[in-house]
Amino acid sequence: RDNGMHALIIYDDLSKQAVAYRQMSLLLRRPPGREAFPGDVFYLHSRLLERAAKRSDQTGAGSSTALPVIETQAGDVSAYIPTNVIPITDGQICSETELFYRGIRPAINVGLSVSRVGSAAQLRAMKQVRGSSKLELAQYREVAAFAQFGSDLDAATQALPNRGARLTEVPKQPQ
Repeated sequence: RDNGMHALIIYDDLSKQAVAYRQMSLLLRRPPGREAFPGDVFYLHSRLLERAAKRSDQTGAGSSTALPVIETQAGDVSAYIPTNVIPITDGQICSETELFYRGIRPAINVGLSVSRVGSAAQLRAMKQVRGSSKLELAQYREVAAFAQFGSDLDAATQALPNRGARLTEVPKQPQ
């Protein structure tokens, strides 16, 4: 990035790195914090991720993009490491094992996936499509969960599963 070039850095997997760092810190008898992680684990991750930047023309015009991967236990994004890394990044893409096993690939949970940049970097037409599609997919998942229990649904709500199923098919990738 300092020489006008562009770099992509994928940190796979910061949660495993944090566990290794926790074990080393405990062996060195450093005082443990939440979930027995050392107090400086947030500083360690922020130091890594905040290096990603776009340089100005005066300082080299290069860029580096960081993509941290965080593994969660049972999709729990409220655990210590995910809650430490999420505020450092400009958004997150949350994948879901259940979607993957149902053949939905990419297996992205649209309800948990967010972006700080989001629509500011999109064309107007894309904003319109994305906005309604994301909401409809989230509603589809909720209705599908209730519909399997045989709940009585009104006509508007009954239309959601059909549209949601079609929206789910659009981004699917062949295996």
